[in-house]
Amino acid sequence: PTFQHIRQLFKSRNYEVTPVNRQQAEIPEKCMPLLNENGTAPGMWFEENGKVIVSMPGVPFEMQPMLLNQVIPRLQDKFELPFIYHKTIMTQGLGESKLAERIQEIEDHLPKHIKLAYLPQPGIVRLRLSASGKNRTVLEDEINLYCRKLLAEIPELVFGYDDITLEEVVGKLLSGRKQSLSTAESCTGGYLAHLITSIPGSSNYYFGSVISYSNDVKIRELRVSPSDLEKYGAVSQQVVEQMAKGVREKFKTDYSLATSGIAGPDGGTKEKPVGTIWIALASEKGVQSKLLHQGEHRGRNIRRAALEALNILRLEISDHTKTC
Repeated sequence: PTFQHIRQLFKSRNYEVTPVNRQQAEIPEKCMPLLNENGTAPGMWFEENGKVIVSMPGVPFEMQPMLLNQVIPRLQDKFELPFIYHKTIMTQGLGESKLAERIQEIEDHLPKHIKLAYLPQPGIVRLRLSASGKNRTVLEDEINLYCRKLLAEIPELVFGYDDITLEEVVGKLLSGRKQSLSTAESCTGGYLAHLITSIPGSSNYYFGSVISYSNDVKIRELRVSPSDLEKYGAVSQQVVEQMAKGVREKFKTDYSLATSGIAGPDGGTKEKPVGTIWIALASEKGVQSKLLHQGEHRGRNIRRAALEALNILRLEISDHTKTC
């Protein structure tokens, strides 16, 4: 069967079977071959004295489907394994250590079979609740109970569950409300627009962006006051708020976001060090702004600023009703 699979695979791709490929079909007598859906080298399943040994190809593209579709189901059929249930809570707005302080009381009182893991990445911290046991329904109920407790403690930080992205959440909110968004970016250089447009259907609510890296573009395209630029500098509350108002007027959108800062690694001063970033949100209600003090890593600063901007918009338009 293994060699037949190799021949069919090569025939479908107009390849010629070589002696090396024939050798790939040679397997030990006492093993059961595992079909390689994406390649030629088969996996091998051995059983001896109640034990199982599995050999799989090392290429992830070939190994992963073999593991998920063949090895794990066979192991589950052969052995009585405990259920393992995970739930991931997506948060934005606090770093890992500050977040841990907020939820320490809940974490300290978790049952022994429920674990809480902190999975940080730039701008986001995932909280993963995990439990193992014999009854899946009971595990799900327990995990959801502690999920609700965490949500009650940090409602403003939670934007979703199970690896949903912040840009996806914001997109759904705007689509549901039939509202529109535009952006003006300086220090993020289009990364905010990239996140927004990475979501299918974003053209329904996202109208466009102005990448105003230079002061001339800020003045010409966003109507930022030249005197304010000279007096306060491009990285200032006054300028970023004018950027947000200017791009909202330009694209005639319900909301607009603007970013201006010093992403690094150079360009900072004593008064405005690297990582100083202003974000503004404009709407029919007016303009609000927020100052961030971040680190010196350019890529992380850009991503965190873009995510913070999206979260400011999420907090503005969300009704904050979430369930676990």
